[in-house]
Amino acid sequence: MTTYTTLLTEQTGAVLKITANRPDVLNAQSRILLEELDDAFTAATKDESVRVIILAGAGKHFSAGHDLGSPQEMADQKVNAVEGFQAEYRRLSERFFENTMRWRDIPKPTIAQVQGYCIMGGMMIASACDIIVASEDAQFADRAVKWGGSHVQYFSMPWDFGPRKTKEYLFTGAFISAADAEKAGLVNRVVPRAKLEDETMALAQQIAERDPFALKLAKASVNEMQDAQGWRHAMEGAFKNYMLTIPHRIEMGTYGPRAREKAPKDRFAVLNKKAG
Repeated sequence: MTTYTTLLTEQTGAVLKITANRPDVLNAQSRILLEELDDAFTAATKDESVRVIILAGAGKHFSAGHDLGSPQEMADQKVNAVEGFQAEYRRLSERFFENTMRWRDIPKPTIAQVQGYCIMGGMMIASACDIIVASEDAQFADRAVKWGGSHVQYFSMPWDFGPRKTKEYLFTGAFISAADAEKAGLVNRVVPRAKLEDETMALAQQIAERDPFALKLAKASVNEMQDAQGWRHAMEGAFKNYMLTIPHRIEMGTYGPRAREKAPKDRFAVLNKKAG
């Protein structure tokens, strides 16, 4: 099994658990983490001994979203900097949209095990999973409008919450409790924090007992039905709308170098303090 720098992987029977392992930065999604996650998902898809995949986050939080300020990410951005809108379009599409669309279509059941913050990019990758099991303290949010954006790149919220609740959550940027997320249909189950790992694994093991070919086709039928309703076309259109906000946000100073200069020196410490 491949050893990763930002992920932990552990297989229990037919269940593979992939854990984002950057708790010091609330499992913020750096380029390296996302590329390693894509590799881990690809390997799990090819591995016939794996029937179900759990996606988790180490520490107090599932994921606070895209990594916009850790020292590792800043150093990486200097080495892999891109110039011009076309290059930025390609970078954002490959890193935050195309990969998440692939993960949604993995031909094996996927379960997100969510605790604490699941915001922005964190909500994206959780939403791409087939099932979400959340702890009672989990909080979801897409706060892009607050900074002049429309929403995140992989924008499935209207399908998860319905149009009116989606507008409310986007317009206000409010955090969504695990209980409200379950009521709306984003979350399948809410469990006590202490039981999150055991409950998620028990569900995964139950699903892993089913025939893998039947599971593959069952998942395909649901995803294809969404696609027939316009899901994929709508997702592509939403990403283009997101990209239209980038020049606007640059002018506002909420995207790019100016935004990083204005951000708190240790934004992850700030988030941790807010989360208690």
